[in-house]
Amino acid sequence: MQQQTMQAAQVTRQGPPKFAVVSLPVPTPGPGQLLIRVEACGVNFSDVKRRRGDLYPFMTSFPFIPGGEIAGEVVAHGPGVHAPPIGSRVFALAGDNGSGGYAQFALSYAQTAVPFPKELPIDAASVLLIAGSTAKLMLRDVAHLRRGESVLIQAATGGVGSFAVQMAKRLGARVIAAVGHASKKEKAIALGADAAVVYENASWPDEVRELTAGKGVDVALESRGEDSLEHTFRCLAPFGRLIVYGAAAGRAAALSARASEQLLYAPAANQTLTGFNVGSWFMDRPSVAADALKEVIGEVLSGAIHVPTITTFGLGEAGRAHEQLESRATAGKLVIKPWS
Repeated sequence: MQQQTMQAAQVTRQGPPKFAVVSLPVPTPGPGQLLIRVEACGVNFSDVKRRRGDLYPFMTSFPFIPGGEIAGEVVAHGPGVHAPPIGSRVFALAGDNGSGGYAQFALSYAQTAVPFPKELPIDAASVLLIAGSTAKLMLRDVAHLRRGESVLIQAATGGVGSFAVQMAKRLGARVIAAVGHASKKEKAIALGADAAVVYENASWPDEVRELTAGKGVDVALESRGEDSLEHTFRCLAPFGRLIVYGAAAGRAAALSARASEQLLYAPAANQTLTGFNVGSWFMDRPSVAADALKEVIGEVLSGAIHVPTITTFGLGEAGRAHEQLESRATAGKLVIKPWS
């Protein structure tokens, strides 16, 4: 019998956002895996990092298909897998072995797949697993953000940031948004931020300290990399928690010797610096991650928080989606629709 084929947006080599829409065999699920018919795939900066060859938790072999955050229908089980049932609509993490979600079918490990209610639109579902869960886990389970505390949220109008601003306000925190362009300040305020600063202004860390009467913020979510890590550290209050969850600028950041001395020895201000990876939560602490995701779903369905504005692209527009994401001109969330 002739093997079934699918369409996929594939990156053939490291570098600029150049994709080829190719016809490939539909992958076969291995032990512990599911085959999912991808209805929507969130575009995340991790996709950009892998394409560019930036620092990443594991090696990327080219050619590969990006896309780690998918929503779709389970169509086949690998050996040893019995759930979620075939026909289920699920969120899932994809992208292992280059079989990502910029394709009509993708593989996912069953333990990362979570069924979602029919009331949740498929495009919204595709952005909750990574963006929604990341915001929830960082604020709730890593930072332990409390009512009355202050939080600095970078990329506040992006996918993770949009969720984080709304969630932090629900927790009773004072939110300072950091955005890439002055044009995004109003969008951040509309999401619920109490104030906003702009990265383009070299004095933005000083603005953050002024907004906190010189104390600094209790929690900071850092996603830019490069020198932004040290700038963000300057914004941190005693007993502050700094959580790093990305490096959008494209390379790993580092603290200077002076900042490290201040963090650890000078005398230490009881601050913490934590690296965050949402995939590890779903693989190593699946019950906690699933609980966070269910909480996000409930908040979205009740209207307590809103899904960021979603812009959709077909497979042939994957390069344009990456260009827009890298330009920092976008707000909300970008989604690939493989069947459109």
